[in-house]
Amino acid sequence: MDDLEKAVLISFDESGEVDSVLKSQAVAFVQQIKETPSICSICIEKLCFCKLVQVQFWCLQCLHEVLRAKYLSMMPEEKSFIRKSVFGMACYESVNANDTNWVKLLDGPAFIKNKLAQVVVTLIYFEYPLVWPSVFVDFLPNLRKGAVVIDMFSRVLNALDDELISLDYPRTGDELAVAGRIKDAMRAQCVPQIVGAWYDIVLMYRNSDPDLCVLFRMRRYISWIDIGLIVNDAFTQLLFELMLVDGLPDQLRAAAAGVVLAVVSKRMDPKPKLALLQSLHMSRVFRLVARDGDSELVSSVASLLTGYATEVLECANSLSLEDGKGGSRELLNEVLPSVFYVMQNCEVDSAFSIVQFLSVYVGTMKGLPTLTETQLLHVGQILEVIRAHIQFDPMYRSNLDVLDKIGREEEDRMVEFRKDLFVLLRNIGRVAPDVTQIFIRNSLASAVSSSDDRNVEEVEAALSLFYELGESLSDDAMRNGSSLLPELVPMLLSTKFPCHSNRLVALVYLDTINRYMKFVLENTQYIPMALCAFLDERGIHHPNAKVSRRASYLFMRGVKLLKAKLVPYIETIMQSLQDTVAQFTKMDSVLKEVSGSEDGSHVFEAIGLLIGMEDVPLEKQSDYLSALLTPLCQQVEVALLNAKSQNHEGSLAHIGNIQQIIVAINALSKGFSQKLITTSRPAIGLMFKQTLDILLEILVVFPRVESLRCKVTSFIHRMVETLGASVFPYLPKALEHLLTESELFIEAIDFANAVLQPKELVGFLVLLNQLICKFGVGVHDILEEVYPVIASRVFNILPKNDILSGPASCTEEIRELQELQRTFFTFLNVIATHNLSLVFLSPKSSGCLELMMQFLLHACCNHKDILIRKACVQIFVRLIKDWCTDPNGEEKVPGFRSFIVEAFATNCCLYSVLDKSFEFRDANTLVLFGEIVMAQKVMYEKFGNFFLLHFVSKGFPNIHCPQDLAEQYCQKLQENDIKALKSFYQSLIEKLRLQQNGSLVFR
Repeated sequence: MDDLEKAVLISFDESGEVDSVLKSQAVAFVQQIKETPSICSICIEKLCFCKLVQVQFWCLQCLHEVLRAKYLSMMPEEKSFIRKSVFGMACYESVNANDTNWVKLLDGPAFIKNKLAQVVVTLIYFEYPLVWPSVFVDFLPNLRKGAVVIDMFSRVLNALDDELISLDYPRTGDELAVAGRIKDAMRAQCVPQIVGAWYDIVLMYRNSDPDLCVLFRMRRYISWIDIGLIVNDAFTQLLFELMLVDGLPDQLRAAAAGVVLAVVSKRMDPKPKLALLQSLHMSRVFRLVARDGDSELVSSVASLLTGYATEVLECANSLSLEDGKGGSRELLNEVLPSVFYVMQNCEVDSAFSIVQFLSVYVGTMKGLPTLTETQLLHVGQILEVIRAHIQFDPMYRSNLDVLDKIGREEEDRMVEFRKDLFVLLRNIGRVAPDVTQIFIRNSLASAVSSSDDRNVEEVEAALSLFYELGESLSDDAMRNGSSLLPELVPMLLSTKFPCHSNRLVALVYLDTINRYMKFVLENTQYIPMALCAFLDERGIHHPNAKVSRRASYLFMRGVKLLKAKLVPYIETIMQSLQDTVAQFTKMDSVLKEVSGSEDGSHVFEAIGLLIGMEDVPLEKQSDYLSALLTPLCQQVEVALLNAKSQNHEGSLAHIGNIQQIIVAINALSKGFSQKLITTSRPAIGLMFKQTLDILLEILVVFPRVESLRCKVTSFIHRMVETLGASVFPYLPKALEHLLTESELFIEAIDFANAVLQPKELVGFLVLLNQLICKFGVGVHDILEEVYPVIASRVFNILPKNDILSGPASCTEEIRELQELQRTFFTFLNVIATHNLSLVFLSPKSSGCLELMMQFLLHACCNHKDILIRKACVQIFVRLIKDWCTDPNGEEKVPGFRSFIVEAFATNCCLYSVLDKSFEFRDANTLVLFGEIVMAQKVMYEKFGNFFLLHFVSKGFPNIHCPQDLAEQYCQKLQENDIKALKSFYQSLIEKLRLQQNGSLVFR
């Protein structure tokens, strides 16, 4: 063993026993050898005499790399030597005829032979057909040497396809050109001989050495060789014999099926393609798919049949009646039953899309006046396929029921997988509605009649089909109970499946009932049955909490729909929900769900919708509401007393309990209209006011619990909408607690933790925005008190310049600052546009005015959010209108007019739009531009020549605006056509941009 061989062995070592320094030295040594000019000779010598497979592999890899990198610079003699040597090895010959101890690489392991084939193909890449035209012709006579050379020839053909021809891998333009050159030469020179050799090899070795048969490689070449070489009496008959004769290995029979699939998949014009398909008499292999479904043969034949059916269907869609459409339909009708069997019972090739194939086939039925018996039979079989494929795998039953990680992944996968199948179902429902509905009826009836709980997946699939049927029905068809609905809906409502405890079954059952509630709306005799389904153990009283909460939500939706028709059943409903209402705020349930979903509150919303109707007598309404509010408020009062006596903010249980109660009361109040509470039945309104009074006390006892503050704020929002103006006496107390306690909280913590502040301010601003939009100038006095506190807080928190944006702005702190900024701009806009701008001028706000003006000016010129810039411009326009009523008299706000003309007009209306980042092609930017033009019009109307003097006489010269364009601008501004002004000003800005060509920077 010489140094090179030792170095190769060390460099290939993966045992970890070799010293790392030594291994690095070995790698460096072999790399150095690889760079020597005589490396090809060294490699070939080693291949001839070295028996170490690591060395053999290294030498072949080295040859491959050197040829790829340096072939064009090699001398002809060296190329010839490499060609002769490598070809000799591939043909089981010695490189030197006199050597008797040469190493036979073809006796080595598969990876050595594959690497040798790769080197041969590299030579073919550079030399065939111009330099080495006889490579394939020379190889064929060597096949007589037996299995070892036949195997090598197959490996070369495989490598040729992998490395050069196959389009399954990305190819460069040069590689595609080389592949085309090689295929053209092979077709002209040797393809018939190669196919003949394939035939002889299969015939000779099918019984003695089926692994040697070249069928596995042969199918790769069919797409680009003359199909007549394969589709002939001899070869086609041989292929079908291999598939059909029992006793042959499944691997060989499956390979034959793969070759036939390549034949039927070959791209051809429809008419000759149909003739080819008819000549195959494919019906003789249909029976093979009924064998053991897991065998390789069955899988391959299944792929053959689906591929064949796809090609037949394509012919049927492409051909006219004169060209043979009828013949293609006959083939299709013949193969479809087997294809349907394959779809339901076999592993289908991933390249075949069941849904796509069936969708195309169903598409052939669209527009037909009637369907034939055969087509109707096929529709039924397609529906069977759909039902089989939408079923969950029973092996995941327990995972899906408890919804663990595996269950969630499987459910998500099936939801996505089912989408296309359900689209197909709806399409079938349109072309064959009667067949579809009868199939779904039978599926549902079968599920209903089942007496055991082992068919969970079948029941869930049947219910899902019925649900999807509802998705395809129009509202009229739903209300009128078209076709089988009068039979199916009562069957659904009255059924209690043995497997109803299963989460999936229970959920789809409830969703299906909800889907058909419009039918119940028109057929009120079914209301008691629907209520039972929602209220008993199938719905709200289901043992699974997720099902129960979903039932609560769907029940609420049903109540919204049926509403007045449920008045006779209110008493029954209230009795059924007593335990649910009580359980919602129990300590133990809260502890389990304190951070989870609050869907259970939908029960209270449903109750509110029921008892909040004017159809309910006042006395009854008061009793129902009192029975709900009184115990809930008492629980809050007890919790507050306990917290006070304990001198701390309360335990997690207290907080969670109160939180749930607020959610419940909030949801309950949604059923009561402002008219009922404030006008027709003020006694009901009084109950909610008393409740609000109690809940506001939470802010005093628990000032630092953010979750409770959010819930109370949400309830105040609700009461503003529900109580209307009668909520006013409670607002000062509410706002004082929200604002003051928040301030106390901030003072009680250090600066590092003050990042929580923006979130609280956002909530407070949103509440103020609601009050302003609801009551307008009615909240002037309140706003005059809170605005200076809010504004000074915001100006202290927000940075003077832009908030950080881009990749580094993804922190929670930055997001909260951005949200606060957006909300504050909205707040200022709402104040200005609701006739409340005098709030900015109150003595208490005087310290904020200058800051606000600079804040707005910077934003309307520079903010990246165009909508915020628009809002800021609108604020300025409104302030101009409100504060500048007398163009010649004393200024209401000293210095405001000069600020607007000199700062706002110049920077926002001129410089900011000249900036090329102001993109006129963007729709939102165009809207902003319209506001800016409107601002100029308003400034001219309010300030007259004072505006023109500064804007046109001073601003335009700074940007080198030609005098004639400035005069045209003045003329347009003084006219009453705002559209013409906007169009002219845009044209003016675009001309100025071209004139400056980016040479000026304004900001």
